[in-house]
Amino acid sequence: MSAIQRIALALTIIGAINWGLIGFFKFDLVSSIFGGQGSALSRIIFGLVGIAGLINLGLLFKPNEELERGREPETRPIR
Repeated sequence: MSAIQRIALALTIIGAINWGLIGFFKFDLVSSIFGGQGSALSRIIFGLVGIAGLINLGLLFKPNEELERGREPETRPIR
């Protein structure tokens, strides 16, 4: 997984946590930290989270072989 995909995944997780807080507690953490939903900084954060979700959408359609290619091979003890 590339660095951009890792950053996008982290932003997507932050967005998911924020949506969970909104759904369960009616509390928008991003807006409360950055000055309300109408503030420019909040809109930038929401935009970045949306772009991150689109980047991660590509992971959904990657074959498993491509996802596992970067992994180290499992080592088994010699018997």
